Amino acid sequence: MKTRILEKLNEIERDKNIEILFAVESGSRAWGFASPDSDYDIRFVYKHKTDWYLNLWEQKDTIQFMTEDELDGSGWDIRKALKLLAKSNASLLGWLFSPIVYRSSGTFLEEMKTVAKHNFNPVAGFFHYHSMNKNFEETLGSSEMTLKSYFYAIRTALCANWIYKNETIPPVEFRELYSLLDEEYRLLLDELILLKSKHIEKSHEPINERLINLAKRIVAENNEVRKDLKTIKSNPEDFNRLFIKSIS
Repeated sequence: MKTRILEKLNEIERDKNIEILFAVESGSRAWGFASPDSDYDIRFVYKHKTDWYLNLWEQKDTIQFMTEDELDGSGWDIRKALKLLAKSNASLLGWLFSPIVYRSSGTFLEEMKTVAKHNFNPVAGFFHYHSMNKNFEETLGSSEMTLKSYFYAIRTALCANWIYKNETIPPVEFRELYSLLDEEYRLLLDELILLKSKHIEKSHEPINERLINLAKRIVAENNEVRKDLKTIKSNPEDFNRLFIKSIS
């Protein structure tokens, strides 16, 4: 599949006359709990020729594609990406630190990671995951709960909790969040990951009641501490320097 993904990325570059600076996997495959029917969520940041940025009028700054062989692609222009990164956009941070990198041009990805770490705002990150968690939390223990919805609920809860306790960007790989948990829960979650790897995303396989209560407990803790985080303002020049360097 990687060969097919690289072919598609090359095709996008030719058709759109752009340069892809990095391309990664996002979603459940990057998080480490994919199902047999999980899509390939390809995310990328790209740049145009320098003259493209010398335009009075706003231009389209996103590229999306969907193929018949389960490739779901979405890319952002470098200017859009850096503006969002200045706001600690959680989706983009997930792209940057994905463990599955399909392509990376020069040092851009590593430089972007450095800028992201130095300018991370815990408040923005926490409330992204905490608010995102609400819909998934409502399904916990109900007939609507699926393997997918449970993992989304526990992951978003743990990411918010990580930010509160560490004030850093949460890891993308789900198992790296295990440091927040006791051993018994790690083992139960490993068993559930194995189960999910054998069943479709919307499977209603039974989930241990202790894991359901764990998710609820972490959400409750996050609710209690949500006003305790401190905002950290980003330095605009960090982003501007990387932008100028990259398009020059």
